[in-house]
This record gives sequence, structure tokens and C-alpha cells, in this order.
Amino acid sequence: MPQKDPCQKQACEIQKCLQANNYMESKCQAVIQELRKCCARYPKGSSPVCSGFEKEEEEKLTLKSPSK
Repeated sequence: MPQKDPCQKQACEIQKCLQANNYMESKCQAVIQELRKCCARYPKGSSPVCSGFEKEEEEKLTLKSPSK
């Protein structure tokens, strides 16, 4: 039986907020921050809903590293 995603609740809250605010991301920054906090509490890969944030962080690191 698959384990429950530890950050699923926060992801659902983002969806509710976006729907309630005509998909204006700027109005949902508080709930987005809560998901980011949840994702930071768990090891990489343990929460499928965090995979987008994890990918975003990897891309930031790639852009910051000096190219040869």
C-alpha cells in the first residue's frame, strides 16, 4: 500500500486558494509558503507534491554554478 504524501494537505490548500482567487498566484503566497515549509521538512523524493519545488531548486543551483 503506498504511503500517504506528507505534504498532500498543503497542496490541496493551494488548489483551493487558487480556485477561490481566480488562479491569481499572488493571492496564495501564504499557502504556497506553507507547502515549501512542509517540503523542507522531508527528505528529497519523499513527497511527490514537492517534486516541482525540488526541480526548481535544482535549476537555481545549476544557474548559480560557474560554467566552464
